[in-house]
Amino acid sequence: MSRIGKKEITIPAGVEVKLDGNHITVKGPKGTLERELHKNMIITVDGSVIKVERPNDDKLNRSLHGLTRTLIDNMIIGVTEGYSKKLELVGVGYKAVKNGKSLVLSLGHSHPITFNEDEKISFEVPDSSTIIVKGYDKQLVGAIAAQIREKRPPEPYLGKGVKYSGEYIRRKAGKTGK
Repeated sequence: MSRIGKKEITIPAGVEVKLDGNHITVKGPKGTLERELHKNMIITVDGSVIKVERPNDDKLNRSLHGLTRTLIDNMIIGVTEGYSKKLELVGVGYKAVKNGKSLVLSLGHSHPITFNEDEKISFEVPDSSTIIVKGYDKQLVGAIAAQIREKRPPEPYLGKGVKYSGEYIRRKAGKTGK
């Protein structure tokens, strides 16, 4: 039995969960999230508790059990607390500026790179070398942070580029390192 899958999910106050077959809608103070879950999983809502069960011990059902429970839990955490990813710009001349509802990056390319906010994602720029991507959809926050990092990934010789906060860049010795 999946240790994660058999845990119950408690629904906090102020969060509304609707279950229609295997289509779940979670509505909270930060927003609304919807997701279509796998048809094999048995999801029940009893008052303020959600339970995820599997019909049998087939390999597919075992793998979906913990995943389904975690997806629902991430939705509930997202609409109550939200998620954030912090990125750091390392390099001379690399900077980030928030311009209204858009994030403008200068990363050594011939042109500035722009990312726009929407209702699910927002950007914070506490200083010119730090970006915080915030939102209530965990998957979207991670995807936008990865797209920003992709524009100038950190390189192993000087460590310049866009990296996640706390990310360790494995450094290499250059030509003189022999």
